Amino acid sequence: MLYDVIILGAGPAGLSAALYAGRACLKTLLIEKAMPGGQITLTSDIENYPGQLLEGESGFTLTERMNQQADKFGVEHIYDEITAVDFAGAEKVLTGVSGEYRARAVIIATGAHPRPIGCENEAAFTGRGISYCATCDGAFFRDLPVYVVGGGDSAVEEAIYLTRFAREVTIIHRREKLRAVKGIQEKAFANGKIRFLWNTVVERVDGDTALSEMTLRNVVNGETTLIRADEADGLFGLFGFVGYAPNSALFEGKLEMEHGYIITDEDMRTSIPGVFAAGDVRKKSLRQVITAAADGAIAAMQAARLLEE
Repeated sequence: MLYDVIILGAGPAGLSAALYAGRACLKTLLIEKAMPGGQITLTSDIENYPGQLLEGESGFTLTERMNQQADKFGVEHIYDEITAVDFAGAEKVLTGVSGEYRARAVIIATGAHPRPIGCENEAAFTGRGISYCATCDGAFFRDLPVYVVGGGDSAVEEAIYLTRFAREVTIIHRREKLRAVKGIQEKAFANGKIRFLWNTVVERVDGDTALSEMTLRNVVNGETTLIRADEADGLFGLFGFVGYAPNSALFEGKLEMEHGYIITDEDMRTSIPGVFAAGDVRKKSLRQVITAAADGAIAAMQAARLLEE
């Protein structure tokens, strides 16, 4: 079957593209390898998306409504993992684990994934004390100490969220001040359960069956500090929010990129005609739900215009 448009990824960018493509009466296929919503589904509280629910809006509830809108306009949705792409011809060919898909245009909205903290033994303790999702794992650390690595919006917002469960939350930041927007910083500074370790990085994590020790290093004077879990606790939590890396390995050597991010023009066109990119996977100055949704809308409309021509 030949589709008009295939959209890779069902985060805000992909769902927005699907909504606009379906509404433009394009035969549209949305391919996602996991659950719809992308990284934003891991966010517990959203405050800055226009038109959101004023109380109780999460990444999951917002993208669930986006998904329902796309379904309303007849968008076909398939769960598969794409392993190879061929953009050379007029028909773009995508090969997945479960089948092959063809379209006249493709919109890449594969998003990004959390970067690792970068400490020794990190992989060994991922899922055994180290997490990258406060919404997913915060409740596992009820009444325990928790450490959050990072100083941007996500790190501080998730640190605030973790105070619902943790006995105390310590933000570890490699600089002497946060990078989060002022409003978020003010909430953190006003929270009595949050404390801060400035100019500090995590060098190593250790433990038996779970995370119970970590070595910190002061980046100014080089001094190291060993943190051990209280004997009564037996463990502590360590959450990493140090940014994201684009999910673009599939397109290396096929599209123009910079540091793994796909380069597009203002109309979301990539270096190959008929291939567009939207959302966190493309090079851009602001990665937020609202900009991802805007990217998706632009990409879909430009794809529709290209197909008309």
